[in-house]
Amino acid sequence: MPVDFSGTWDIVSNVNFEGYMVALGIDFATRKIASMLKPQKVIKQDGDCFTIKTFTTFKNYESLFRIGEEVKEVTKGMDNRSCLTVVNWKDDKLVCVQKGEKKNRGWTHWIHGDELHLELTCEDQVCKQIYKRTP
Repeated sequence: MPVDFSGTWDIVSNVNFEGYMVALGIDFATRKIASMLKPQKVIKQDGDCFTIKTFTTFKNYESLFRIGEEVKEVTKGMDNRSCLTVVNWKDDKLVCVQKGEKKNRGWTHWIHGDELHLELTCEDQVCKQIYKRTP
């Protein structure tokens, strides 16, 4: 049985977010604002159906998906690009591939202890984020 990602998670570490945003082509002013934010994720998992809501004081973003089902997504929380997105299980990790204008784009989520790990990739940049579960 895959791990249960459900819960509320607060960011505690955010490495190379600037490099990731540059690879996405996000403008300087937005990058400066985004780099100061402390996102909170609320994840609801019902079998293979997921809702991931990311909340900040600047922008909020919601992602809805079913494991293995490719969907057309507009990345409104980041760079407003259209891409074909599919999320699959790889062991106990959620692995997302986003096919579109940017190469090597996607993310991987996994849980280690009471931490939610997120690696965001775009082109040659990798951003590593860690979230702690909110009691």
